[in-house]
Amino acid sequence: MAEVLLIQAKKPYDQYHMQPNFTQLHPELTELLPKDLHAFCVTAVHQKGERLFATGSKPVSMFFIGSGEVILERLGAQGGAAVVQRTRHGFVGEASLQSARYHCDGKVIAVSEITKIPIEHVRTAMDTDSAFASRWIAMLSREVKRLRLQCERMSLNKVQDRLIHLLETEGKSGKYPLGSGLKSLASELGVTHEALYRCVSSLEKEARLMRESGFLKIANIHAD
Repeated sequence: MAEVLLIQAKKPYDQYHMQPNFTQLHPELTELLPKDLHAFCVTAVHQKGERLFATGSKPVSMFFIGSGEVILERLGAQGGAAVVQRTRHGFVGEASLQSARYHCDGKVIAVSEITKIPIEHVRTAMDTDSAFASRWIAMLSREVKRLRLQCERMSLNKVQDRLIHLLETEGKSGKYPLGSGLKSLASELGVTHEALYRCVSSLEKEARLMRESGFLKIANIHAD
C-alpha cells in the first residue's frame, strides 16, 4: 500500500522521465526561463505529421523547437494551405501569449525535439520576474531581426540570390542545415523545388556551393 501511495504522489512532470522519448531541457531554455518554470516544461520527440495545435483552439502551450522542423500554416483565400512560418530552431506559438485563439495550425514536418511550455506559467513569470521579462523582450527582438532578413530575402528576384542570402545571414560560417530536404527549403525561399534543384546543381558545378551531410555550405567560406 505504501508503494502505491508513493507512485500516486509523483508529480505529473516525473512521469515524462519514465518515457523513452523524454529529453532534457534545451540549454537556451535553461538560460531564458526562470528556474521555477523549468519543472513545468515537457520535452519530447515528435514524429512527422503530428499537429501541435489547431486554428481556433485556445492556447494552452507555446513550443520550443530544439531540432527538427515545424511549420505554421493557415488556409488561404483560395482554400489552399499557406505556410506563414517555418522553424527549425526556436519558438513557435509565442504570439499566443497574448491571444485568445491560435490563428494557424502548427504541424511537425520532420522528426523534432520539442519542448512544451505552459502559457499561464509564462504569463505569471512575466508579471513577477522583471529579469525574465527583459530576456523575453531581447529574444523577441532577435526574432524581429530574423523576420526582417526574411522579408529582405523574399524581395530578391533570383533563386540564387535568395539562397546565398539565406546561407550568409542565417547560416553559421555560410553553412545552413537542410532540415527535411531541398523541397522544404524551396518552400522557405518561396521558389519551386525544381528551380532550387537547378540552382544548387549550377552552383555546385561552379564550385561555389557544397553539400555536406545535411548542410549546404558556401564553398569559399571556412568554418571558424
